[in-house]
Amino acid sequence: MAKKLGKQIFVDNRPGAGGVVGSDLAAKADPDGYTLLIVSVAHAVDPWLYKEPYDPAKSFAPVSIIATGTNVLTVNPSVPVHSVKELLDLAKEKPGVLDYASAGIGSFQHLSGELFKLMAGVNIQHVPYKGGGPAMLAVIAGEDQVMFSSIVQTVPNIQSGQLRALATGGAERSPILPDLPTIGESGVPGYVATNWWGIVAPAGTPQPIVDKLHDTIAGLLDSAATKKFLDNEGAAPVHMSAAEFGKFIESEIAKWGPVVKQAGMKAE
Repeated sequence: MAKKLGKQIFVDNRPGAGGVVGSDLAAKADPDGYTLLIVSVAHAVDPWLYKEPYDPAKSFAPVSIIATGTNVLTVNPSVPVHSVKELLDLAKEKPGVLDYASAGIGSFQHLSGELFKLMAGVNIQHVPYKGGGPAMLAVIAGEDQVMFSSIVQTVPNIQSGQLRALATGGAERSPILPDLPTIGESGVPGYVATNWWGIVAPAGTPQPIVDKLHDTIAGLLDSAATKKFLDNEGAAPVHMSAAEFGKFIESEIAKWGPVVKQAGMKAE
């Protein structure tokens, strides 16, 4: 973007409260196109976990979605299942016995697991860790049995036999694991859990500026360098108009709200 726009771009990391700290800073910035905010699925989940000092939809002008990335459902090889159907049967036979690990409360992995529980009607217990790495090590060690993790993070452990992959969580099969069915086609119809990333600006940013930023990003998404980078991250570029991205954000907020509420998620 810096090269295309002829402007220096600085990345200002503002961690805290699941992204709320950085988002609040961007929401209050001058709407002149010089402050942008990178958001993910957390942007649609945070309203249900935190008392945000801004509106996740109205306080921002959607610019462009960047990419999406799905998860993969895996189990420790000691678990006697080789498909989603067998996992569902085991979970229903022994409710509350199976544990699934996640990177923490409100993480994409946690959301993926709770959506699975609600849609499949099974009782598997959530065990949060401080990060995806520790969670995966716990499943590999057999401390927990199930995990809904990012594909790229998990493929090496699948290939080594440390984890057994059952299905992926996207609407379509993943090109990274093309022989693996989706969870939706394996016994939980309609299940789709994908992380996503995009860029928004403060509300009130002039439309011509939004359009210029959108067109710049859209052009970069078509580049071979961007595609290679996203492939390595297990993500795929996505094209939407700014207006479509805004509606997508609203739909994601509506989708994850009931999951957070029914799961009783509480921010730590």
